[in-house]
Amino acid sequence: MIVLGIETSCDETAAAVVADGEDVRASVISSQVALHAGYGGVVPELAAREHLKNIVPVVTATLEQADLTPAQLDAIAVTACPGLVPALCVGVSYAKGLAAASKKPLVGINHFLAHIYGAFLEEPSLLESPETYPVLALVVSGGHTAIVLIRQTGRADIIGSTLDDAAGEAFDKAAKILSLGYPGGPVIDRIARDGNPESVDFPRSLTGRTGKPAKPENRFNFSFSGVKTSLLYRVKDCELNDSELADVIASYQAAIVDVLVTKTIDAAGEFAAPTVVLCGGVACNSRLRAKMGETVAASGRRLVVAAPKYCTDNAAMVAGLAHHYVRRGDQSGFDLAVRARLAPDLGILPFAPGA
Repeated sequence: MIVLGIETSCDETAAAVVADGEDVRASVISSQVALHAGYGGVVPELAAREHLKNIVPVVTATLEQADLTPAQLDAIAVTACPGLVPALCVGVSYAKGLAAASKKPLVGINHFLAHIYGAFLEEPSLLESPETYPVLALVVSGGHTAIVLIRQTGRADIIGSTLDDAAGEAFDKAAKILSLGYPGGPVIDRIARDGNPESVDFPRSLTGRTGKPAKPENRFNFSFSGVKTSLLYRVKDCELNDSELADVIASYQAAIVDVLVTKTIDAAGEFAAPTVVLCGGVACNSRLRAKMGETVAASGRRLVVAAPKYCTDNAAMVAGLAHHYVRRGDQSGFDLAVRARLAPDLGILPFAPGA
């Protein structure tokens, strides 16, 4: 089965062709980072205009790369939620037109779930094994920081999420405070490599580290507004030299990574999950990948980490996940609507062996 995936949830216009849910035949991404850098963040209206300009050439280039015509596709998949509504509307509207013109099934995809599937694109056989489940996934990006439990039946539940800023948002805001540019994640990761992560003792909220235990309902939840505020006051009215800046950034990054790893491993133990997944844009962070790898290995579990090219927004994960919905007989109507927020009910994921 050959699926064309389309992704326009934020500031990347992406398309990909994936066969049988795992064979990526083509993948094209047009980034808008330079366009939004001057604003320090993504401007929805500008993003939508850029998607309108780029979607036809991106899809055309993808089909040419795969040496296919729309008639040779088996389905058209598109991100319908969550994301920026103006941006989502561009992708969904285009996908509807292409599906209608080519008489192919249309499949609306949850971008959040696609990130989880993206971690398995290079190890798809793990999804078929009952021994893989339950799966404990940390989805960490600019828009989301959440822990998801996926059972062998395919049932997926969010067991913890951020109460304020997402981890990626915390990195971006730190970069803005320190005038490092946008996006903040990559530059913070780079500068932190030259710093001492123990030089500043930044807070680790909702971990009980201060001696006051987190409330039971917040055991697996996150909060990054406190560490961001702490950074703001730390550097206020200060002129940092390069060494001091690297130390502050390394310590800030370490605080965020510590919370992400600690809560993920705690959840994996609580739910006896043999498999831990790390995915989303922030999963590109080198310290997070290293610390999660060390901690998961020490616990005797398997870590599945999305390849960097499938961590950030892409359409291969969209097309790959769609394969399983189509195989199950699920498709969307032409009344498919976009949605900005992530719904609390993630439903039954079609790739689990018991789904």
